[in-house]
Amino acid sequence: MHRATSLFLSAVSVVAAAGCAARPIAPLAGPTSAPVMETPARVALISAPRGDVEWNALGDEAGALLSQYLRINTTNPPGNEIVAARWLTAVLRREGIDAQVFEPAPGKANLYARLRGDGSARPLILLNHMDVVLASPEYWQVDPFSGAVRGGYIWGRGALDMKGEGIAQLMTLLILKRAAVPLKRDVIFLATSDEEIGAGVGAGAFAERHADLIRDAEFLITEGGTTRVNEQGGVDYYGVGTTEKSPFWLDMTARGTPGHGSRPTPDNPVHRLIRALGRIAEWRTPLVVTPGVERYFRDLATLEADSTRRRWFSDIRAALRDSVAVRTITSDLTYNALLRNTISITGLKGSDKTNVIPPLATAVLDVRLLPGQEPAAFLAELQRVVGDTEVTFRPQGPSWPATESSTDTELFRAIEAAAHVRHPEALVTTPMLAGFTDSHYFRRMGIASYGIGPFPLTVSESRGVHGNDERVGVEALRFGVRFLYDIVKRVAAK
Repeated sequence: MHRATSLFLSAVSVVAAAGCAARPIAPLAGPTSAPVMETPARVALISAPRGDVEWNALGDEAGALLSQYLRINTTNPPGNEIVAARWLTAVLRREGIDAQVFEPAPGKANLYARLRGDGSARPLILLNHMDVVLASPEYWQVDPFSGAVRGGYIWGRGALDMKGEGIAQLMTLLILKRAAVPLKRDVIFLATSDEEIGAGVGAGAFAERHADLIRDAEFLITEGGTTRVNEQGGVDYYGVGTTEKSPFWLDMTARGTPGHGSRPTPDNPVHRLIRALGRIAEWRTPLVVTPGVERYFRDLATLEADSTRRRWFSDIRAALRDSVAVRTITSDLTYNALLRNTISITGLKGSDKTNVIPPLATAVLDVRLLPGQEPAAFLAELQRVVGDTEVTFRPQGPSWPATESSTDTELFRAIEAAAHVRHPEALVTTPMLAGFTDSHYFRRMGIASYGIGPFPLTVSESRGVHGNDERVGVEALRFGVRFLYDIVKRVAAK
């Protein structure tokens, strides 16, 4: 027996003798930029984990890391991801893993680390983003940047989106390194900026400027999946993200005659804008069933207890020819978003002064397009619905066609296998993401990319994403660390 393994088993026997009760995760002391302190559990775990005791210890370590990571405020804008990148670098280098930090703009950062295999298979990328959205402390039960552990949860902005998954990816890299797992493919850890603002100098800029570092990759794992827990605590399904809608954000402008507010004008641009927005709000865009969504509904039918809904989901195309089915199905916000191009009016602006009729009024539209939809054709139809040549639309930035990754790959089969080891009867399906991630940059490079939600979540828990009181369960984190490691080991180990 290898001496390191002998020491490892001795350490585990001591831990086991003390009992298998779960230990609480204590937030780490010290500044957020400091690396995590050495712990007896971490020192003992120098070989591949073999049982619940070892995995619980790794879960504790992940919780301690996440608690500290959440204290680094990377609200974007401005992001200030450089602080997070330096912290991640310190953790990686303590394990003997070198990391490169690229600073494409002041305060911004993209981190790249690579665990080498023998090169007999192409690399796997673990992609995560360091930035988070705004959190308003007055609406939270705890400080959103405290990393507090309370009630069985680790609280903080980014716990789910996506610092928690970033830590699960980090732990996968650390465990592979500590255990000296022989790898057939390199495993790349890539932490980026600016995902939450949909542009900037994050994953897209990295893929463009440093394509030589990732061009050879075959697979990528990132956010965009769901492990859905039902009310009874069982897992209904593992949802793997293989495609997502495309954003087509629009600035809308209505023009007219300016003047004094005391003398109303017949072509007040604010009035014109309101009339146009009313037409848009009433417009029901056509229902479209994409192949992936058809497959998703057919999968969901196997979970349906209600015979009518089961019939509808089994043949969603036929169901959408029934007005009752259409009203019922589209009343679900998620299903509605999967079946049509959507428009949300999210911003309005008229005059800065109460007594001034402005020369123009503006609105902002969040448009999401289904795969296969052409932005130019959608824009022409939108203009027709509005029916006013004095109302114009301008895309905020570049759009891109929706892309999809095949389910007939070694990585997808590894995800299915890891899921069924845990829940043999659970459904593994491919819901389309109504939002978008950074996957599209890499799919366009020919890298098969999948969204995984490693943490089992109820519907109410998942509402923490971009919401108040975002948090991840301690046990869910433990599950996610082990689940993600299992997937990566299946596809990367020799």
